Amino acid sequence: MAGKEGGSPLEQFRINEIQDLSLFGQNIVFTNSSLFLVLATVTIIGYFLFAIKNQQIVPTRLQVTAEFFYNFIKNMLIENAGPSAIKFFPLAFSLFMFVLFSNLLGMVPYSFTTTSHIFTTFSLAAMLFIIVVIAAFIKHGFKFFSIFLPSGTPLWLAPLLIVIELFAYLMRPVSLSIRLAANMTAGHTMLKVIAGFIVPLGYLGGWLPLLFLVLLTGFEIFVAILQAYIFTMLACVYLSDAVELHH
Repeated sequence: MAGKEGGSPLEQFRINEIQDLSLFGQNIVFTNSSLFLVLATVTIIGYFLFAIKNQQIVPTRLQVTAEFFYNFIKNMLIENAGPSAIKFFPLAFSLFMFVLFSNLLGMVPYSFTTTSHIFTTFSLAAMLFIIVVIAAFIKHGFKFFSIFLPSGTPLWLAPLLIVIELFAYLMRPVSLSIRLAANMTAGHTMLKVIAGFIVPLGYLGGWLPLLFLVLLTGFEIFVAILQAYIFTMLACVYLSDAVELHH
């Protein structure tokens, strides 16, 4: 729900330069997107450092939530990719927490939603895709290519199916990134539009449009959490290819 009051609802998604830096002779532009990527990372690290500090037999609320996230992602990974995929837990856990905190930070007024930009979401999806392919090659070798040809396929149909399966496989990071970016963009745009109607609809009673906005904000928070869950669940499904080939 970032951006300035008034103006276009899409104004909140504009990337603005904050500082022009020079590093090893290269110009690096530090933007509002960069700032909130750093903030999300620092917030996650700070949250877990504080949560696990001085662990007690009777856990604090922060410790309970940290343990909940840990067990939740571990169970999700095992259910979707199998027990042998537990070695990918750090990746799945990091993806979920980063997307979740980025989504929730974007709900703060005048902030910036990094996950509303396809570049950010595609970078995450592409990283996941590359890791899956490399891990699958390491474990299965050239048998990895068998996923592009379902067993029992007639020989005359094989070339067509290989092309279709290969295209579908390569589109995984694209669809994964677009799904997250589109949902976050749509949600924040709707909030901005509804917020702009609060004053004009004041004649209905100031509490009515405000109540609707509060309910919509609550729904958007739910969507932010849900999208982090969906992104990570699909990531776990894709990681299953690195563990066991699916035809």
